[in-house]
Amino acid sequence: MKITAGGVVRGGAAAWLLAASSWAAAQAFPSKTVRLVVPFAAGGSNDVVARAMAPALSQAFGQSVVVENRPGGNTLIGTEAVVRSPADGHTVLIAGFTMASMTALRTKLPFEPLRELAGITRLGTQPFVLSVHPSLPVKSIAELVALARTRPSQLVYAVNGYGSAQHLSGELLKFRNGIDMRLVVFPGGAPSTVAVLGGHASVLISTVVPILQHVASGKLRALAVTSAVRSSLIKDVPTMMEAGQKDFDMSGAMGVFAPAATPRPTMERFNAEVTRALALPEVRDGMLRDGFVVSPIGLAEFDAFMRAKVKQIQMIAKAANLKTDY
Repeated sequence: MKITAGGVVRGGAAAWLLAASSWAAAQAFPSKTVRLVVPFAAGGSNDVVARAMAPALSQAFGQSVVVENRPGGNTLIGTEAVVRSPADGHTVLIAGFTMASMTALRTKLPFEPLRELAGITRLGTQPFVLSVHPSLPVKSIAELVALARTRPSQLVYAVNGYGSAQHLSGELLKFRNGIDMRLVVFPGGAPSTVAVLGGHASVLISTVVPILQHVASGKLRALAVTSAVRSSLIKDVPTMMEAGQKDFDMSGAMGVFAPAATPRPTMERFNAEVTRALALPEVRDGMLRDGFVVSPIGLAEFDAFMRAKVKQIQMIAKAANLKTDY
């Protein structure tokens, strides 16, 4: 070990001390209440999953695990709260596609999401479904595309949130097929569904669960799901790729993030405990009922997954000439 006259540790000794400090921090984790910050209001998918996991995580950690809803600013408020928290594993973010969308579409942020947050694990992925009002004379994606070509700018498609996976699914369909449908953004899934049920919009891109009853009753006609594989909740509905849309895979995602400087051993511990929690029937089955495919992965895999999502969104945004900093 080399120490200068001023007492500064150099070279390998500094690296050793840094590693020892990281190990000590991980050994001390958790030493207090763990907060799962959800950047949405209570009742949404992120909130439901976080609350389902909390008891199992509390038992594993030996500390209280609480869910803290911090909605607002299109998830900016809750996300920034985690970015500014101590990097010790006691405050994490439950988010997913919104992180990728924020990174890809917004340049005027008070932080850099992929640099200041690190992924702990993916919780699951979520397909979306494109459905239409039954008055629309189409029974497949091919027929919808053909109709849109004969009615440029006349078909209206409804989604929940600008920059959402639902919105980007619609834009991907539009520019891939050279069609023009008018976008209407609603503040939630329920209002967008009501708009299509009432005939105020023709096309709906939404999560699967809320529209199942309407598909069963004939009030909506499901044409395709946006994921690479079919949804277990609506097995008779083809994927976009099965419907002839090459390489069309636009799924939502949910994961756990921590401040980037969080010690790696702490994040690995968190990853392991979350993976175990997701295997519990009460957590896994709850996510399946909400339309998620449970799919935890390692830290490096999750980082690569998120970066790929950002590139996909950037590609769609450029091709569709989407506005940024919305």
